[in-house]
Amino acid sequence: MAEISIVQQHSLSPDAARSAAEQVAQRIAAEYGLECRWDGDVLRFERSGVEGMLTLEDQRAAMRIRLGFFMGAFAPAIEAKVAEKMRKTFAAAA
Repeated sequence: MAEISIVQQHSLSPDAARSAAEQVAQRIAAEYGLECRWDGDVLRFERSGVEGMLTLEDQRAAMRIRLGFFMGAFAPAIEAKVAEKMRKTFAAAA
């Protein structure tokens, strides 16, 4: 099982950070077929072989993704895409 951890600093208000998180979630949900749901300030997502969460904190967003055996082979590509999307989205929303 592969694990991905991405932390993105930001200077957004809580509402703007949540909006940015929604943008990231919509993109990765569409691309990887994930189901997403909010649990307080934590956006949880999953599908067969993938589970994770995007946690919003003051001045940072932290994403953790666990990939099953099959999806683990794609971990470097997934990490690069998600990190870039988070960087662009959280920076653009500022």
